[in-house]
Amino acid sequence: MNQFHTITAFIKQWLKDFWGICCHEWKLIVHDGGVLIIFTIGALGYPLLYNLMYKNGVLEDVAIAVVDNADCSESRRYIREVDATRELEVAYRCATMAEAERLFQQRKVNGIIYFPKDFGERLARMETATLSIYADMSSFLYYKNLMMGSHFVMLHEIGEIQIERYAAAGFTEEQSMQLVSAIPYEENNPYNRTFSYTIFFLSAALLMVVQQTMFYGMTMLAGTQREEHHSFALLPSHLEGVGIGRVVLGRGFAYGLLYLAIGMYIAFIVPAIFDFPQRGGFWDILVLLLFFITDCVFFCSTWSSFITRRETVFILLLVMSPVAMFLTGFSWPTSSFPFVWKCFSYLLPSTFGCQAFINLNTAGGDLTTVRPQIIAMTVQGAIYYLTASLAVYAENRFIRSERVQRVKAKRKELLRRLKVEI
Repeated sequence: MNQFHTITAFIKQWLKDFWGICCHEWKLIVHDGGVLIIFTIGALGYPLLYNLMYKNGVLEDVAIAVVDNADCSESRRYIREVDATRELEVAYRCATMAEAERLFQQRKVNGIIYFPKDFGERLARMETATLSIYADMSSFLYYKNLMMGSHFVMLHEIGEIQIERYAAAGFTEEQSMQLVSAIPYEENNPYNRTFSYTIFFLSAALLMVVQQTMFYGMTMLAGTQREEHHSFALLPSHLEGVGIGRVVLGRGFAYGLLYLAIGMYIAFIVPAIFDFPQRGGFWDILVLLLFFITDCVFFCSTWSSFITRRETVFILLLVMSPVAMFLTGFSWPTSSFPFVWKCFSYLLPSTFGCQAFINLNTAGGDLTTVRPQIIAMTVQGAIYYLTASLAVYAENRFIRSERVQRVKAKRKELLRRLKVEI
């Protein structure tokens, strides 16, 4: 019976300490203006800003110039079809390349299509004809539109030319069609039909906001506390030896509960405001958020232990944000990463969280689809919980040892002064 009361008393005290640490962390957040800015303007404002910046999502009718030195029926047909595409608009027809280059330098066009003089003659002789395409590489979207628009038309024109040649050789129209397209195919792009940059970019950026703002807010607060000699690692006397878990979990619960609300706002409300396609199930995404936010909490708890000054966070902001974004693999396949960078990416929760969110929300998968990422975040979170606890233990021992040394030094100084006076 006494043992039962002892266990009950311990649980009550544990929960009381846990809740007290959590409330204390909330008070620190509320009274720190910089952290509030990160958690409000950063966590709540960035997703809106990103969506407003990339609201259109699709770049259409990129202005190009055409230099048609061939002036044949094939080149004129090609130009008409290019102008009819969604991607390109033939804004200028130039007589010379010099004129087209001048328009390009004046930023009036973002690409040039050049037909050489012998273009039509080579096609008439059933030889390979060439045309040249010059793209503006100041933006990837200009290049993408010029390549896609011109290549779609080129593939169509190649088929038309082949049909004409087969017809000239005596084949019927049906036979010519079968020879040109021996294996019919239908193009289907289920995840991003419009090739929207918004879908491409924001699927990774939205969850990245959760990790980055939590990291900067938590580390800024930890740096401030250490500057003021109020480190969270200094355990109260009644928690000595058994309070590490309460400190780590109590602080983590404060941020976890806050960011669960922020995460739901980012994952559900913001996409709904901007009509961002959501193919994942509500409960599947919510489960993913729970795993991801928990992982982020212990990740931030661990690395905030190394922050001793408040301004250090702003240096990390400049260095780590683009690196973490790139390592999610949204713009470059992770299989092509160098071994060192691939290993480094495993240190970041965003590597697995963003990949899982893309699979759920963009590709329309379920929890079975993202099982490898959830397992990875579970293992990663467990490791970071242990390292965060170890960091609190080590810092607590160091602070207490330092205090003892200062007390001993003051005692020696006091004894020395008393001996001198005597």
